[in-house]
Amino acid sequence: MIARTWRGWASASSADEYQQHYETEVVEHLQQVPGFRGARLLRRHDGDEVLFTSITFFASMDDVRAFAGEKPEQAVVAQAARRALTRWDEHVTHDEVAVTGPAIQQE
Repeated sequence: MIARTWRGWASASSADEYQQHYETEVVEHLQQVPGFRGARLLRRHDGDEVLFTSITFFASMDDVRAFAGEKPEQAVVAQAARRALTRWDEHVTHDEVAVTGPAIQQE
């Protein structure tokens, strides 16, 4: 399994807007991608901004390419996300998942 990691920053006033975009449009789109195995969006304050870290999971790099295209290291940032974010990483990282623990239980 492959973990695809990307970061983007939003102002405090637009952070909820980005999170809503991720929860709805991004997740909905990802669920249609063959080999998609799940996603996590991490959020923390970073000075005057909010830092989001997106970790998406795919079965293989071929599945990552089905989502990201032939340049999988290039970030995919939709227009709605660009409006909510102040800046973002242009490139992503890909790592093999070495160990998978038990499922995360949200409260």
